[in-house]
Parts: sequence; C-alpha cells; structure tokens
Amino acid sequence: MATVIRLARYGAKKRPYYHIVVTDSRNARNSGNVLEVVGKYNPMLAKDSDSRVVLKIDEIKAWLAKGAQPSDRVYKFLAKAGLVKPKAVPVQTKKHLQSEKTQMKIKDKADKLAKIAEEKAAAEAAAKAAEEAPATEVAE
Repeated sequence: MATVIRLARYGAKKRPYYHIVVTDSRNARNSGNVLEVVGKYNPMLAKDSDSRVVLKIDEIKAWLAKGAQPSDRVYKFLAKAGLVKPKAVPVQTKKHLQSEKTQMKIKDKADKLAKIAEEKAAAEAAAKAAEEAPATEVAE
C-alpha cells in the first residue's frame, strides 16, 4: 500500500476548500477512504493569512516517518513549514520564447521604428532651426 499525503477538494462550486489528507494512492481524490486529515488549505484567503494553510505538524511528521509521500502542492506547504527540504527550482527552458525568426522580425521592426523616430526628430530640429534663423535676421 503506497500512502500519500494530498489534497482532497471540498467547498462549493468556484469556492474551493481543501483538506490535506493521508490516504492510499489508489483511492480517488474524494473517495472518503482517508486514513487521517492532517491539515486544511483555503486558497480563497490572502497569501499572507495564517489560516490559509493549517497543518497538524506532529501527525504529518509521523506519517512522513512511516513513508508517506506528499504530492507536489503539499510538498510546497511542508517545505514552507520547514518539515522537508525545499526542492531545487528547475532550470527554465526556452520553450516559452518565440522562435529565432520571430525574434529577428521583432528586432528589425524595432530598428525601423527607431530609425523613423530619429529621422523625424532630426527633421523637427531642422525645421525649428529654420524658423529661428529667419526670426533673428528679421530682428536685426
């Protein structure tokens, strides 16, 4: 029997509330066949709220000593509470970036816009200089 510590969803539609339960890994999420409820998690509360995650530390330590494996989300809760060592953050891949061809197109477009803005600024400066030059000559 593989024992796991995971979340079991309770609460109403669009108002989630979770119990942190110890159960057999083969059971369904909300089967009711839980060995023990070892905490509660309310994602609707503010992240800095003390009652957002409530853990029964002694019971969790006992189950971890017996070999229970926490789910990824529960592992994060336990790491934050200092019960387990935090996992190393994986290296971010470049899959979220655009392709090289698209990046080149974006760079070229930005360069063209910069060049146009430069030319416009130069033309405005020349026009301003032209306006000031006759004005000074007429004043003399």
